[in-house]
Amino acid sequence: MTANPSPSPTPPAPFSSAAADLEELGRAVKEAQYRHHRALDTRLAAVGTTLAQWDALRAIARTPGASAHELALATFQGDQSFGTLASRLAAQHLIERRPGRGRRIEHHLTATGEQVLSAGTTVAREVLAASFGPLDDGERAVLLGLLRRIGGTGEPTA
Repeated sequence: MTANPSPSPTPPAPFSSAAADLEELGRAVKEAQYRHHRALDTRLAAVGTTLAQWDALRAIARTPGASAHELALATFQGDQSFGTLASRLAAQHLIERRPGRGRRIEHHLTATGEQVLSAGTTVAREVLAASFGPLDDGERAVLLGLLRRIGGTGEPTA
């Protein structure tokens, strides 16, 4: 019987500790967002809307007369997805689409859209207050600053 000369070295881990920490951080951010979205979708259903619809109404209220492309960017959607959503909102009489300059179609809230937005905003504030409740004002400000710093361009830096 021959002796095993020496144990083979342990293969390097596929990810360094720093990489694993970054993955854990990314997952924690995604998990928090997922919890917010689930809670918001569940609670917004009680006022007759969805998170995507409420977010679109909010974007239209912030920039009345905006184009579909501008609103798609503001709501993190593609142009086609936002167009489909806007068609549903118009069919529900929550928004109006009006001709603008050239081929531009402008988006405006109806009175009913304003009511749904208001009810949804109340829900969103309650959900987010519960979610961020464990953080004091200073911690919230730091978190907001950090998230803005890494999300400034909207594109990954790598």
